[in-house]
Amino acid sequence: MSFAKINTRGLLGLHAPLIEVEVHLSQGLPSLTIVGLAEAAVRESKDRVRSAIINSGFQFPSKRLTINLAPADLPKDGSRLDLPIALGILIASGQLPEHSVDQLEFIGELALDGQLRPTTGTLSIAIACQQAQHRLILPEQNALEAAQLPHFEVYAAKHLKDVCEHLSQTHPLPAVKVEADSHRQAYKFDLADVKGQLRPRRGLEIAAAGGHSLLFRGPPGTGKTLLASRLPSILPPLDTQENLEVASIYSVANTQHRFGQRPFRAPHHTASAIALVGGGSQPKPGEITLAHLGVLFLDELPEFDRKVLEVLRQPLESKEIVISRASRQITYPANFQLIAAMNPCPCGYAFNQDQRCQCSAESIKRYQNRISGPLLDRIDLHIDVPPLTVQELQAQSAAESSTQVRERVIQAYEQQIQRQNCLNHALSPQQLEQYAYLNAQTKHMLELAQQRLNLSARAYHRVLRVARTIADLANATEIQTTHLSEALSYRQPQ
Repeated sequence: MSFAKINTRGLLGLHAPLIEVEVHLSQGLPSLTIVGLAEAAVRESKDRVRSAIINSGFQFPSKRLTINLAPADLPKDGSRLDLPIALGILIASGQLPEHSVDQLEFIGELALDGQLRPTTGTLSIAIACQQAQHRLILPEQNALEAAQLPHFEVYAAKHLKDVCEHLSQTHPLPAVKVEADSHRQAYKFDLADVKGQLRPRRGLEIAAAGGHSLLFRGPPGTGKTLLASRLPSILPPLDTQENLEVASIYSVANTQHRFGQRPFRAPHHTASAIALVGGGSQPKPGEITLAHLGVLFLDELPEFDRKVLEVLRQPLESKEIVISRASRQITYPANFQLIAAMNPCPCGYAFNQDQRCQCSAESIKRYQNRISGPLLDRIDLHIDVPPLTVQELQAQSAAESSTQVRERVIQAYEQQIQRQNCLNHALSPQQLEQYAYLNAQTKHMLELAQQRLNLSARAYHRVLRVARTIADLANATEIQTTHLSEALSYRQPQ
């Protein structure tokens, strides 16, 4: 046998297209050629593979070796192709049985001594492998991540020799199994830590129930960051498919994430636009994708560069981000919940005519104008966070815990899914007419509010969506005047 074909996977965003590693041995001067649009890390694999094969007790063939990575027009990057290339050489040279790799796929980087090193994007590769009804052999460090998929066979190996012994049936590798964790991962923060601030807590509950964006405004030290960090603890738990979707994003980004928890991302205000949306020569997920199905918290909102904030406009509406490069175009999901916090002025104390504020009217206006009107218009809830009194701080906390609030949020969440199969923040104008019905009294109230607050068409629809969420929390079938008036109170002019 002078020819071998091994199945492996590449990475294109969150997708893992199939790559066939074809190895051919022919007569001629000893050489090794890799073709098929291989990038630097793949081209360098020839030296790693040669040393790994020799140090694992096998012979490296002294013939002309041609390795083709198909499809030829798909860019191949990363070191995950080391293991399939090595196995292809061993099968083509007759050192491993020909049909031992049927229905199997392989990924893994090889050390010079034959040890297997972990790679990125394991979960995306495992999902694609499962859809193809193949089994997967990969480095031991990646095994638990891939084994999270239900009804999927994963084999973990420490060394190239272990894989070869499995294929030759001398020492088969055991399938990796993980115990299903039926308990929801506990968050380290709880809403019971927040004293007072009843209106901001109410806004946080509404935002959680309907998936709405929210802006906290107030002087320093009033608990804006404290409130925002508690939002994931009151959100409904992720289902199995959503957990895998989030975990695959973090696998591609090579970033740690606690499986079962909603993401909470809080980039510093010096972050660039590429850091937020993703990018690079080989596009990687940005903060908005890492916050997918979770929370993106922007503290000190006016301190962000205005051009950086403007990149959030389109993802807030489309819930995805398209990164275009000369060689490829990649779409990443970005269904995040935006929570922002800001001070009312540069010194932070221009709140309720606080005498500590020495900022001029012009400087306050210039500070607030760092955030564009179109971006503010896309934020559903604008809530003031006033300073607490000493009595409130010293009082024994009798606030509701995250568990208690989450029960109401889940109840409202389930009502929305059963009624319209989406959360209220995603209702289209046509769906609003159907599910956010207004009677004559509420219609008249909204007409007056639109004239007084000068609401745009977008703000008009967002008020209706918030009112629909407030009605769901009250377990009401129709939007009433109390629900609409509360929703309008969160759209006060800036």
